[in-house]
This record gives sequence, C-alpha cells and structure tokens, in this order.
Amino acid sequence: MSHRSLPFAVLSLFLTLSIPGLAYAHAFPERSRPRVGSTLTKPPHLVRIWFDAGLEALFCSLTVKNATGQIVSEGRGHVVAGTHDRLLETQVPPLAPGRYHVYWSVVAVDGHHTEGRYMFRIQK
Repeated sequence: MSHRSLPFAVLSLFLTLSIPGLAYAHAFPERSRPRVGSTLTKPPHLVRIWFDAGLEALFCSLTVKNATGQIVSEGRGHVVAGTHDRLLETQVPPLAPGRYHVYWSVVAVDGHHTEGRYMFRIQK
C-alpha cells in the first residue's frame, strides 16, 4: 500500500465502522399513558405512546385489546400532529374493569420498523 492510499484506507475503515451504528436506529417508546403494567382506578379515554424518534404516520398503528383478544380501541391509532411525529395515540370507549393489552407497530422516519406490546389493568 502506498503512502497516498493510507488516508483513504483509514477514512474507509472509519466510515465502515461508523455507518452500521446509524443503520440500527429505531423508534422505541420513551413513555406511555397508561404506563406499562399500571393498575388504574379510572378508565382512560386515550392510550398514548411517546417515541424517541420521528414516526412515518402512514405505517404506524396502535391497538388495544381486552383479555379475550377483542379489539376495543377505535381505529388503528394515529400519529398526533404538532408532536414532532413522536406521539402515537388511539381513543378507547369507557372500558370495564379487567386486563388490557396495547399493541404498537411503528416505522421510524429512517425506515426501520419496531413493534411491541404491554399490559395495563383497570381495577374494580
């Protein structure tokens, strides 16, 4: 290797090692309402999840199901305008006491998909 190609080789190695870190950037929940695993005394009107990255609204969903797996949320959820595209929410009707599961699926503005679920409970 000539002395002229050494800077290019170092730059290539640096880019090769640093770019994969960027490729693994996904949107993950920062917080939710109701909180993960919480027990509520009053049913929520909205279920909300705040994410650590911007979301592609067209490819995001938020669904709430009861203990038997029936969908109880209204629609598939939406990204709330004016929140830097980081808040996903869905409306729920008045919920009866019991256990509920929140399912979310998002695509970040960088094109990466993440999904997950959590549970909350409404006390009698």
